[in-house]
Amino acid sequence: MTTPASPAAAQPASDAVKQAALNAVNRYAGQKGNLLPVLHDIQHTLGYIPDEAVPVLSEALQLSRAEIHGVITFYPHFHSKPMAPTVLEMCRAESCQAMGANRLIDHARQKLGCDFHETSQNGQVSLEPVYCLGLCAQSPAVMVNGQPHARLTPAKLDKLLGEGA
Repeated sequence: MTTPASPAAAQPASDAVKQAALNAVNRYAGQKGNLLPVLHDIQHTLGYIPDEAVPVLSEALQLSRAEIHGVITFYPHFHSKPMAPTVLEMCRAESCQAMGANRLIDHARQKLGCDFHETSQNGQVSLEPVYCLGLCAQSPAVMVNGQPHARLTPAKLDKLLGEGA
């Protein structure tokens, strides 16, 4: 019986991925617990953390592939696949839900033609859930490419995303 390969057992890293991973490791060399800053660095450089970076990091940081993969999959802000040019993160916390987030989420799903963890049909917007943006007094809230927006309605969301969404 064969077992499927895990994402951490991806093909050998391309030169660009290997270089991005090693550059990140070198920037944070000597720091204890440097995995998180290294992962943030790679995602900032490449826009995501490719599965093929895991073996490179495992060797360079002397951590198991499982440890690295576990950290990547634990934190929702790390992405293991390329994201669209616009990333729409919609708050799913209780305060936002009480103030209409579910209606806003349904509107976004319909407008974009995709669900959470997917990209719009035109490839321009990735839709992601988040579980609190800290804007509870201004619910419902979203983040667009890291910028918070609060007190949203479907009409305000449409304006925020523009015609390209």
